[in-house]
Amino acid sequence: MKKLLILVLFIAPLSLCAQKFGHFNSADIIQAMPEYKTSQEELQKLQKQYEDEIKAMQDELTRKSQEYEKDKATLPDNIKQRREQEMQELYGRIQQTSQDDQQALQKASGEKMQAIADKVKTAVKAIGDAGGYVYIMDVTSGIPFISEKLSTDITAELKKKLGLQ
Repeated sequence: MKKLLILVLFIAPLSLCAQKFGHFNSADIIQAMPEYKTSQEELQKLQKQYEDEIKAMQDELTRKSQEYEKDKATLPDNIKQRREQEMQELYGRIQQTSQDDQQALQKASGEKMQAIADKVKTAVKAIGDAGGYVYIMDVTSGIPFISEKLSTDITAELKKKLGLQ
């Protein structure tokens, strides 16, 4: 029993030394991916469409407001009230449309970035399994310290796995 205990005490530290650690920079990887560039272009195009829609609505509100101010003195009270109500409703639609557009843009961005992150995660897992890594950490996630001597930088290998070089 003592011999077994002594053997375990000598072998245990050796197994700890054999563990492999890796790290990568997800920002470098993601920005190099064509999917990221494409998604950014698509999001900018979508944002431009939303901005154009809001601008058209604001222009309509401005036009109606100017017409109202110009004709206000000669309009009967019921028409004044109706036009004021129309402008208030249009203003409310502008506000609601703006909020809806922001939410839609955030959702689209989240979906696109999730797909990219999933692809990176799959590649990291494949490299980890193939290389026998115990831990692979992302240096952009706020890890306080990573020893370059004790951890292997797999960023280049990850780029190769994703076909970015």
